[in-house]
Amino acid sequence: MDHKGLRALLVVHGFITAAAGLVLTIAPSLIPSVVGIYLAPSAYVLAYLLAGAEFGFSALSFGGSRLTDARALRLVAWTCIVFHASSGVLELYAYAHGASVAIVGNVVARAVIVGLLAYLTRDQA
Repeated sequence: MDHKGLRALLVVHGFITAAAGLVLTIAPSLIPSVVGIYLAPSAYVLAYLLAGAEFGFSALSFGGSRLTDARALRLVAWTCIVFHASSGVLELYAYAHGASVAIVGNVVARAVIVGLLAYLTRDQA
């Protein structure tokens, strides 16, 4: 099994997470403001910490896209699944506690990536 689709998805994921990390670094309040969260400059460290996680997942995704061992590739995919699923649940929690409805769009995007990763990670033997 070559997992060609999973490898391609990880490359796309790598670019998206790198872009998110870059935006969070250059304009730390931009992404949060889209969902109605306004960061004071003293709180930019939160965006910088998230940017670090995004850069880490970008490196994981790009590196994972080049793996040939199926078990290692699945581990990379499941790490991304856990990150996005748990983030989506926490975003729903934030929405339930007053965050803008715009955050639900991010939850949907995370659900799509979780679904794609899970589908492409399944055993096809």
